[in-house]
Parts: sequence; structure tokens; C-alpha cells
Amino acid sequence: MDFFNKVFKSSNKNKPASSDQEPNMQEKATTYMLDFDLPRPDEGDVKCVTVLIVGAGSRGMCYTYYAVNFPKRMKIVGVADPRSCTKETLKMMHRIDEDKFFDDWREAAELEKFAEAVIIATPDSLHKDPAIAFAKKGYHILLEKPMAVTPEDCCEIVNACKENGVILAVGHVLRYHPVSRKTRELLDSGAIGDIVHIQHMEPIGYWHFAHSYVRGNWRNEEESTFSLLAKSCHDIDLICYWMGNRRCVKVSSFGTLSHFTKENKPKGASSRCLDCSVEETCPYSAQKVYLNKGRVGNFGWPVSVVCNNGVHDIESLTDALKTGPYGRCVYECDNDVVSNQVVNMEYEGGQTAAFTMMAFTKDLGSRKTTIYGTKGELRCTGRGPIEVFDFVTNKETKYPAKIASFMPMHLSSHGGADYYLIDSFISAVSNNDPSLIMSGPDDTLRSHLLVFQAEKSRRENCVVHIDHDGQ
Repeated sequence: MDFFNKVFKSSNKNKPASSDQEPNMQEKATTYMLDFDLPRPDEGDVKCVTVLIVGAGSRGMCYTYYAVNFPKRMKIVGVADPRSCTKETLKMMHRIDEDKFFDDWREAAELEKFAEAVIIATPDSLHKDPAIAFAKKGYHILLEKPMAVTPEDCCEIVNACKENGVILAVGHVLRYHPVSRKTRELLDSGAIGDIVHIQHMEPIGYWHFAHSYVRGNWRNEEESTFSLLAKSCHDIDLICYWMGNRRCVKVSSFGTLSHFTKENKPKGASSRCLDCSVEETCPYSAQKVYLNKGRVGNFGWPVSVVCNNGVHDIESLTDALKTGPYGRCVYECDNDVVSNQVVNMEYEGGQTAAFTMMAFTKDLGSRKTTIYGTKGELRCTGRGPIEVFDFVTNKETKYPAKIASFMPMHLSSHGGADYYLIDSFISAVSNNDPSLIMSGPDDTLRSHLLVFQAEKSRRENCVVHIDHDGQ
């Protein structure tokens, strides 16, 4: 499915030069609207794909809503998750047979194949074994990113999928976003000439970093993995996607854990936010991040993560903050992952790229990109529009993004990219067409290996030279 082959309604509008510009330096701005208001995917004759869910946390649960909204396209027929409350929720949502609920994915893998595809959204360090097991069973696989936490495990997963002839899609949702895809189309068309440099930043958001990487599941490398892999393999992959077939030949990286340490704990602060005398002056207070939202009835993410028993009320939330990990002082956690990191890359032909991951930002996930070319400059954010300035004509063209009007609310994360990913995966399986997958095994392995090399550079304080195998 090509989300960018319908560019419509262009209009020329005069744009006055700013006070520090020469007259006529930027004469006109042309605006194109990307037409993503496509036919609903359940229209017409389609084959319904049966799916097993392995790991029904935030990400696994998210993708099940595709089956709710498009029941002609996807049906959930099994769930492997140890939490009874989660299984009860999915049972009501999807009417799954009793004998297709499992506490452990191994129970499902021991059975004869009973679904066409599996969505694996277990914790990062637990991706490898189920991915290989279900590949050997012939299941097509949607695997949440990162695909694994070591280079060796990533290679094993890719090899298993290739050897067994199954489709592998990794959850690099950013590749599927309309803005990302249109950016690649513009670059390939020569809109800014030859790429010279890509500058890309991911603002994590100050409270989001505290939630996920100080208090949460990705706070500790031994329990999960390093933050560049857990959070920003998305972004390194996106840079590789925009660079096309060019191979990265050198990488360097620097990063530290800033602020969230015992040394920075405010005087008089408690070990828990709910009984802390300086809570009002702390931007990372659990009362601000979670409890205040619950008091007004907002039990969606991130509050939903705190009450892991499936009961979402103010009493359960308060109890969880009094005793659980999300009520801890951010200066007294067992976190050790870096909060800010830069990655510098050189590609074949001399093109360069620079990526910044930053915890301390107002914005949350609204990535910012500038791509410099020999004939122009391209700028975009995760929400659009794409702005292209042409050096030849001194004109700027804008491409605002328009997301499909039928976008399901539960699949609207990452600017709607969650929807585009799961829709592409289901289409690929339904039509037995791996070309519909934008984050397949080879490209994903290449960008993952680059992330591991960047982290090696950071740890060893060196420039890493990369061979043709990505090592």
C-alpha cells in the first residue's frame, strides 16, 4: 500500500520575507496535503489473519485493538501472558476459546500451529526464545523492538525466520509513519539534491524518562538493556532508512546518566513521593505524574502501568504508589541507564548523521529532523509538516500530514504509526507479500547492529569502524 501516491490540492501563497532576509529570497510557499484518508482496510474481499498474542502489556494490548476495529482483517485466537486480569480483558474483547489462554508462551509453542501469525511483545530480554520457537513452527512474526538485547540474539532470530520462510516485522513503527515515508520519497526524488547531513533529535520528555527509565521497566541495564537500544533504536533505524542503501562505516557516541542520582536528591526529600515534604517543588513527583491524573478519572497511560492488577481506581492507584516502584523518589532508584546521548555516524560516500537522545525536554516524542542536501534543506517533526527549501528557486514547499480519518484511538500512538505498522503486517500475511514490510529482517538487523556499535563507542570512548557485516 502506497500512502504517498496521492498528492493533491496545491496552492501558491505569498509568504513575506522576514526582516533579516533580502527581498525575494523566499518568494512563495507551496503547500501540498498528503492524502492519507484511504479506504478502510476492512472494505472489500479480504482474508482474515488469525493471531496469537505473546505478552499482552501496553504494546501487545495495543495491537489487539486492530482486531476490534477491523474484525474482517484480524482475529485474536490465543494469548500467552501470566496475568489473569489481562487474560480476562482479552477474553471479553475477543471471545477467545478457554484452551487458548496460556501462562507461558512455551505452552502455546508446544501445540500444533493454530494461528497464522504471532505478535511477540514480551520484555526486551525475553524476545529471542519465543521468536525462534514460533519461527520454527511456521508463524509469521511481529516482534516488538528492540528485536533482542545482544547482537548474537538478533542474528539468531533473523536466521531462524529466513530458514523457516516466515515473515518478520520488527516494531520500528516510525518507518511506517506518513511523514517518515514522504520524507524518504522526497529524498529519493532529489528534492534537496544529494544528502550531505542528517540532524535528528528525540525529545523523550522529562516525566516520561522518569516514568520509564528511572522508575520503570527500562531503568536498569541488567534487567533490561541500555537506553539507546530500548528507546532510540527507532531513531537510528529511521536515519538508516532515510540514508537508503548507504552503509554506515564509522560511529562514535557519548552519553551519561544526568541528574537522577543520589547525589542530586533535594535536602529533606523522602524516599517516597506521597510522604515527601518537598514534593511540590519536584517536577518528577509521582503525585504530579500519576495521582493527580487519577483524581480526575484519567487512568490511561502512564497511570495504567502503575496499577498492574487491572483495577483502576484512586484507592488502588494510591496503594500502588505507596508500595510499588512508581512511587519511589527518582533520586533513590536502582536506575543506571544514560539520560542523554549523542551518536555521530559517517556513511559510505562521506554523508554524515548526528542523533541526540535527550531526557530533559518539554516535548514528548515529537522528533525533530533537518536534512541538508546539495540543492536544498528538508525539515520535519513527527507531526509534520515537511518543509523543503529549494536553493535553486529560493522557494519553500510544505507537505502537511493528514492521518486517516478512521484512525482507531488505541492505535494512534506515535502519531498513528502504530496503526500503519499493524495494518502493513496484517496485509503482508494476508497476501503472503513480505514486500509490504518496511522493517524486515535485513534492514532491522543492520540498524540494530549499528546501535550496538554506537554503545560500544560510548563505553570504550573510541571511534568504531564497521565492516560489511555490521561488526
